[in-house]
Amino acid sequence: MAYKGFDLTGKVSLITGGNGGIGFGMADALAEAGAGVCIWGTNATKNAAAIEKLKRHGGKVHAQTVDVANEAAVDAAFAETLKVMGKVDNCVANSGVSGRGNKSFMEITADEWRRVLSVNLDGVFFTFRAAARHMVERGEGGSLVAMASTAAIEGAARSEHYAASKGGVVSMVRALAVELARYKITANSILPGWIETAMTANAFNNEKFAGNVKPRIPVRRWGVEQDFGPIAVYLASDATKYTTGQSIVIDGGYTLF
Repeated sequence: MAYKGFDLTGKVSLITGGNGGIGFGMADALAEAGAGVCIWGTNATKNAAAIEKLKRHGGKVHAQTVDVANEAAVDAAFAETLKVMGKVDNCVANSGVSGRGNKSFMEITADEWRRVLSVNLDGVFFTFRAAARHMVERGEGGSLVAMASTAAIEGAARSEHYAASKGGVVSMVRALAVELARYKITANSILPGWIETAMTANAFNNEKFAGNVKPRIPVRRWGVEQDFGPIAVYLASDATKYTTGQSIVIDGGYTLF
């Protein structure tokens, strides 16, 4: 018999950036575990394709086109999510962008700095603020999960804007874990290593990069979206109500080696 603590029947999960990559891997597992799932993404076509895949689990699914860097858009979208889904028990702030190119820190422009932080940090703030307001008002607790990166704990040269955004997310989550604990709301962050997604395709297709990095991963492979389904279910479940403020690294052992 399966462990009932991870049964998400009756719960609703919201996953930003849930139409592909790590986000879809998490959304798929959450739906399979019984949760109703709402995904936010900026590409309506990808949203529709993701929803068709999620329908095979038989639960309620919904998608919205949302730019998480837009404060008003996030608040309006969250209101729509509540109207359609009824509630949000678990909010996964996964939307993110990478730094463009491989420029030196001295060459990063103010516009590029703001582009990355507006999605990766401001977007998490706007999303979690809306979710926290709802969860506190509802009074039944909840789970906040932020997608950070091992860039938050490594020396991510030539990617300082990306590293800063992810480091900010980790610190925000720790503060939320303390502030929201009295409301039975947990807050945790996930720090992926090198994961095979559309965002990392250019790097992985570079033979020099792949030849230098992949051998340093103890499990000897890139991560894939399915590697994040279990942690999504774990953090959304009632079994982890005492797990909060944690930075969970999923990198095949890369940061240890």
